[in-house]
Amino acid sequence: MRGADVLIALAGIALAMPTVAAAQTRSFSIPAGSLSEAIARFGEQSGLTIGLADARLGSRRTAGIHGRFSARAALGLLLTGTGATFEFINPRTVRIIDAPPPRARRTASPRRIAPPEPRPVDTGEIVVTASKQGIPLDRYAGSVDVVDLDPDRNARSASRGTSAIVARLPMLASTSLGPGRDKLFIRGVADSSFNGPTQATVGQYLGDVRLTYNAPDPDLNLYDMERVEVLAGPQGTLYGTGALGGIIRLVPNMPDPSRGAGSASVGLGTTRKGGTSSDTAAMLNIPIVDDRLAIRAVGYRVIDAGYIDDPLRGRSNINRSISYGGRLDIRYAPGNDWTFDVGGVVQNIASRDGQYTLRGQPDLTRNTLLAQPFDNDYRLAKFRIAKRWNDMELVSSTAIVRHDVETRYDATTAFTGAPARLFDETIGISLISHETRVSGRRRGTDDWVAGVSVVHDIEQQRRRLGDPLAPVTITGVRNEVTEAALFGQYTIPITPRLGATLGGRVTYSTAVGQALDTVLPENMEPKRTAVRTSPSLALSWRPANRLLVFVHYQEAARAGGLAVGPTTSPQSVQRFESDTLNMIEGGFRFGRPGRDRFAASATLSYSRWSDIQADLVDETGLPFTVNIGNGRIIGLDTNIAWMPIEALQFELSAFFNRSNLKDPAPAYVAADERDLPNVAESGGRAAITYRVTLTASASLVLDGSLRYVGTSQLGIGPPIDVSQGKYLESSVGGRLEIGRIGLSLDVSNLGDVRGNRFAFGNPFGLVARNQITPLRPRSIRIGLDAKF
Repeated sequence: MRGADVLIALAGIALAMPTVAAAQTRSFSIPAGSLSEAIARFGEQSGLTIGLADARLGSRRTAGIHGRFSARAALGLLLTGTGATFEFINPRTVRIIDAPPPRARRTASPRRIAPPEPRPVDTGEIVVTASKQGIPLDRYAGSVDVVDLDPDRNARSASRGTSAIVARLPMLASTSLGPGRDKLFIRGVADSSFNGPTQATVGQYLGDVRLTYNAPDPDLNLYDMERVEVLAGPQGTLYGTGALGGIIRLVPNMPDPSRGAGSASVGLGTTRKGGTSSDTAAMLNIPIVDDRLAIRAVGYRVIDAGYIDDPLRGRSNINRSISYGGRLDIRYAPGNDWTFDVGGVVQNIASRDGQYTLRGQPDLTRNTLLAQPFDNDYRLAKFRIAKRWNDMELVSSTAIVRHDVETRYDATTAFTGAPARLFDETIGISLISHETRVSGRRRGTDDWVAGVSVVHDIEQQRRRLGDPLAPVTITGVRNEVTEAALFGQYTIPITPRLGATLGGRVTYSTAVGQALDTVLPENMEPKRTAVRTSPSLALSWRPANRLLVFVHYQEAARAGGLAVGPTTSPQSVQRFESDTLNMIEGGFRFGRPGRDRFAASATLSYSRWSDIQADLVDETGLPFTVNIGNGRIIGLDTNIAWMPIEALQFELSAFFNRSNLKDPAPAYVAADERDLPNVAESGGRAAITYRVTLTASASLVLDGSLRYVGTSQLGIGPPIDVSQGKYLESSVGGRLEIGRIGLSLDVSNLGDVRGNRFAFGNPFGLVARNQITPLRPRSIRIGLDAKF
């Protein structure tokens, strides 16, 4: 071969290499989020070096991709709807650039022709990452809600924490004791309205790590979160104990080693008949080594105005609360599809007093002898390793949590002239959790995951009661639980449109209970061991494109423990047993919310709950824990989303629940057939959103919503069978974005409705049955946010 021919051949090979590299198919799993985060993951999964021609492109949103594609096809799908395109610089390097504007066609007539109505763009699949297999929503056989926290929503509502998610999902319920004090319930799986040593019915996660075990909702600030995934339960197979009702998974934006970025938000608000609120937050993303190492820091501070007065003590706006904290993440991506993440969370919440009032007293007032402050201090450290091979992924994550909760109540008796009494409860929780799992796709079609999980939790509860200056120590408890589990789940297509999922979890647990400040009864076993299994089975059928019909069976359980007994019991401490929930559901999903013109879903579920654990309050106002019997829950949840035009979207969602106590324990026979607590029989939300582009650099979002919460009961029998709920709440707002600056205005509780969110605020006055937790009066917030 002549030298010229060799040069021509080599040149041809060099020119073809981008095409060859781009043509090789790989498995991609990139969730929705910012373009900067998405292309970083694309680079890891494709093996290509990829960068942004303009750093501002990184703030645009992509819907993500999932499946097997060539690199070129995957990148094209990833950039769909972002206004960006790509070009190969060399065989292994790709640059993201702004897509050129479409050329205007010349017309023979000088008159203007109206452009055709824009149609929604197919922006790709919605991936349920909480499935631990990266299953697309249109193939996931179960109930799930994916709440995207786009920059517009994040700037306006991140400071509200969990309450911002509760307001959007009717099937998600919460008690209303106050920030950092609440219990969460999904789809009617509610054990009681009071906090105690029982494990939560809802598992809460930050990315891949567990946030809590047997503590109230830490109520983390949502600033710089990418999305929230809510999986209805039980979720025992994949998540183990404490997932009877389901799981809530917060997905934060992770460090981006390809570019520096930052954002900030500030808001100022006022509450009718109350004080002034404020919120500030900032994020900074700093690449340390290009495309390899980066750090991302988030900090925030929020003041929620009080709106309740105490004339007896001469105090106003007594329920003011303040929270502050931050998150820090460091990501190292050395190459070869390895990722190492180290991070932490710190958050403190302090409330000056409870947010309840008393029926019969003037509006938004309450007379008490003592302040009832609350403090919630949360610390988390986490470490994660991930590695990808074509169709497989390894994820190993570890978290250490320290959670301290302190509550004070005015325990003064109702008799005139009675001396003041204080009840002080301090709970300290130490949690270590670890999970290592491998997931993949066999032959490009069969999804599977297998892993091992270990949890070690220690909770210590100390209590004091008596003179406010020198309260006396009373009985407390210490519970230590260790769990080790093996789990796996396999999804196989029986036919191209019919799939089956089979999974299971085997858990070995030990529980050790110890009485504090008293002697443990001789006949009480201090330590117990147990082996539990949590199977799951699902079938999914796709009779037509974008239509999924499914049926799903699953189980979950909670560990037992030691708790303080009621004052009427001969024993100061007593054991409560583990409980189990079995659920079967069936439903359908059509379309993809926010992406298709029309999307709808409906799910009917039936649950059987055995040996329900419940934290209750005795006649003197002191808390205790017991198994109350068996229960059943029937639920129906529906969702509809409609976009008549691309700029306008309507949403309608509703939840219907029928639950009761069946086969009660002997001490609770009088509560037979009573409703389970704190979950409304019905609830719904209607919302409208309008988005319009004003100029090349300006856009406007306007939205409004109506939320109805039906009637529920505080508890299952006297004196806690008190009605609550049955109110309608409305809100309106909007945000104007000009370049990198956003201006927003929001009004909540537009009708200034009082209602009764929660018929509980102080256990020592509960026997009077006159406690009310009103909605926050009409509040206005003005916000300013910026990206840089």
